[in-house]
Amino acid sequence: MTSTRLRPVTAPRPLRRGVGRVRASVRNAWRGLLSMRTALVLLFLLAVASVPGALLPQRSLNAAKVDAYIAARPAVGPLLDRLRLFDVFSAPWFAAIYVLLSVSLIGCLLVRTWEHGKALRTAPVPAPRNLERLPHHATLSTTHDLDEATALTRRQLKGWRIERRQSVGDRAGEVTLSAERGYLREVGNLVFHFSLVGLLVAVGVGKLVGYEGQLIVLADGGPGFCNTSPAGYDTFRAGLTGDGTGLEPFCVRVNGFTADYLPTGQAVKFVAPIDYQAGQDLQTNTWRSYDLRVNDPLRVGGERVYLLGHGYAPQFTVTFPNGESRTEALQFKPVDPTTLLSDGTLRFDPPAGLYPNADARRRNQIAVTGLFAPTASFTGTILTSAFPGLKDPAVAVDILQGDAGLDSGKSQSIFALDPQLEQSGRLVRQARVNLRPGEASTLPDGTTVRFDSTTEWVSLQTSYDPAQQAVLVFAITMTAGLMASLLVKRRRVWVRLIPAGDGTRMSVGGLARTDPAGWGEEFGQLCTALGHQLDKGG
Repeated sequence: MTSTRLRPVTAPRPLRRGVGRVRASVRNAWRGLLSMRTALVLLFLLAVASVPGALLPQRSLNAAKVDAYIAARPAVGPLLDRLRLFDVFSAPWFAAIYVLLSVSLIGCLLVRTWEHGKALRTAPVPAPRNLERLPHHATLSTTHDLDEATALTRRQLKGWRIERRQSVGDRAGEVTLSAERGYLREVGNLVFHFSLVGLLVAVGVGKLVGYEGQLIVLADGGPGFCNTSPAGYDTFRAGLTGDGTGLEPFCVRVNGFTADYLPTGQAVKFVAPIDYQAGQDLQTNTWRSYDLRVNDPLRVGGERVYLLGHGYAPQFTVTFPNGESRTEALQFKPVDPTTLLSDGTLRFDPPAGLYPNADARRRNQIAVTGLFAPTASFTGTILTSAFPGLKDPAVAVDILQGDAGLDSGKSQSIFALDPQLEQSGRLVRQARVNLRPGEASTLPDGTTVRFDSTTEWVSLQTSYDPAQQAVLVFAITMTAGLMASLLVKRRRVWVRLIPAGDGTRMSVGGLARTDPAGWGEEFGQLCTALGHQLDKGG
């Protein structure tokens, strides 16, 4: 009797199947990420994600404006803030799209580069068996023998990649030439996309380590500013990896400002003559001259100083009852960019010792607030500006006395007074006057406010971006690659040369791999030129 021993059947291990599924999912996701379709989708998402950065105020540029926006919209403002829509370009979701786009582009481009490299090493495809079936074909004949006709054909196809093949079997004795051109099209396509990746990386590097600072400087040859600390700027935006320390030291002072306008008021030219010092000049206190113009920045080391705009700073002198005076010139903000009608505020603190205590001194501060017109035009007592040039300056101001908030400890706008000060009665309007240079107004307590003159101010921006030159190079190569991919066309031509009794008979066929429009005419010109070459060779 024979006994049979059965081997137990083991079920597949669930763990291995689970790991296999995970590997397959990861592999498929990776392949999907490396596809050009995914890269295009991510590029579209990056463009869409950038829209809130253009439509909403950004905290890196103007934190006060962001706070005001949120306060004015208590329902949606906090939600937008939690979504990081006020910090779009430093938000994690924006960085994720940026990184995924870079990885996708690099991955698919490496695959395409490998495939194009293999195509370059591969000979042109053999000729179809029946060239007459191609959309464009022609038949030629010549008295040259096979070798001469082949040599003349190769000469005509100079610049094409040619592969000669000797036929066998029932076509023994025949020679076919496979010619192809237009490989530069894919090269241009790859150059364009690699340049796009380089551009994205360069812009990212610039945002990480660069910085921008803006400030307003009076164009009166005064002290100007020095690039030594972020505190010297009105607004300063450091890169994501920087904190504003380690700035390249240099100093700039603005000696004046010249603007040319058309009769319509349109600006033609802005020029600000400046002096600057950097490097060893700081040690020797040597100043160098430069004419700063729009889009023609001062370049100091890796930094650039741009001229952004200009405006006017009226100068007022306040003479207090004891004869002491305070003089100040402060920039006004243009409210009409066409005529440079501007508004602003100046605050004056009484001299020490004039009043018995600090509280009395605080109650007698002077505030001057209102409009400035470089070329005054009055409608009754209403002031407006007729021209942006400084032809007939005038001011329309309110003069207030009381607590102007100079020592309140609260941050205030330099262009406007806190409305609560006047509403609470802590600041009282004493006069509303229109003044031209040299004219003054006297308050009931004997204080005199005089409009002296006007100084122009310029808005400057200091920028540091070590990747700027790389951005320019990549932009140029992107353009060159795009032009090559659009202008170069892929073409294939086959020529079959068949020995005949009195020479050689030739069958020519062509195929357009891209952009078939116009290929018929191009093929006809090629065949005509080939016929002329054969006749010339004869």
